[in-house]
Amino acid sequence: MEIVRVGMGRRVAALLIDWFACVLIASTFFDTSHGAGSFIPLAVFFAEVWVLTVLQGASAGQRVVGMRVVRYSDGGPATATQVLVRTFLLCLVVTAITFDENGRGLHERISGTILKRV
Repeated sequence: MEIVRVGMGRRVAALLIDWFACVLIASTFFDTSHGAGSFIPLAVFFAEVWVLTVLQGASAGQRVVGMRVVRYSDGGPATATQVLVRTFLLCLVVTAITFDENGRGLHERISGTILKRV
């Protein structure tokens, strides 16, 4: 499969759209002002990214900027397990900002996925 890099601009835009939506949802329904409440936006982010990517191949932000998560091996839809691993590692941040020579984040390499333009 030919690797088509998705630019950093699209990745960051999608991430910001998802993050701001999740912060808005979390602050609307939960007290996120102190203590453990500060992790609620991250939990909402995890759920949003995982569920939407499993169901439709992309998070809300990724759909807005025209990207889709697929299997690296053959370009088919990513499995729920691949998306779970990818999303967990994305939430760790370090794996998402460490890229290889093909422009894939460590979270994508470990999960066997890649972002493609749609």
